[in-house]
Amino acid sequence: MRIAKWMIGLALVAGVAGTAQAQRDPDYAKARAAGQIGEQTDGYLGVVGNAPDNVRAIVRDINIKRKSVYTQRAGAGSTIEQFAFVSGCNLIARTEPGEMYQTPSGAWKQRGAGPPERDPRCV
Repeated sequence: MRIAKWMIGLALVAGVAGTAQAQRDPDYAKARAAGQIGEQTDGYLGVVGNAPDNVRAIVRDINIKRKSVYTQRAGAGSTIEQFAFVSGCNLIARTEPGEMYQTPSGAWKQRGAGPPERDPRCV
């Protein structure tokens, strides 16, 4: 699947919209810093390991909001899943050292100083 460049720009906007509100939530920031949540390759947040119910609720709430944005922004010629995938590429690329993300194999990895492992389809 080749991802169009215009989708990348739209996905970046969606990713920003999906995380901007969450970043204001101190519980979200705490869970992210603790490695309890991370960016998934599919454009959604994931729970890493056995996180408490309040962290699972944060992830569920953010993912509902992300899906809403992806649904609104997926343009002609792309599906919601394609748009979410491109968003996932961008969100993983923007993780900070120490944060968790999902590798193309589906494993959780803590971001080091270098770039994260991303799906080869990510542009």
